[in-house]
Amino acid sequence: MAKATITIPLDPQTARAYDSAAPEQKRKMQALLSLWLRELVNTRRYSKYSMTLDAKRRNADLRQRCWIPS
Repeated sequence: MAKATITIPLDPQTARAYDSAAPEQKRKMQALLSLWLRELVNTRRYSKYSMTLDAKRRNADLRQRCWIPS
């Protein structure tokens, strides 16, 4: 299977833990993250969460454009 590379911002402690892990540990972490992200994107829960964020962004943008206090 072809693999793509992505960049994800992490807190410094998590980044250090990944960087200091042995190659086999890194492969395990990559596999778990891949499965978790795939599942997250393909679930209703993600869709609902995404729609909620979109609505909050639209509301914030509207308040900003109309000078409506939060």
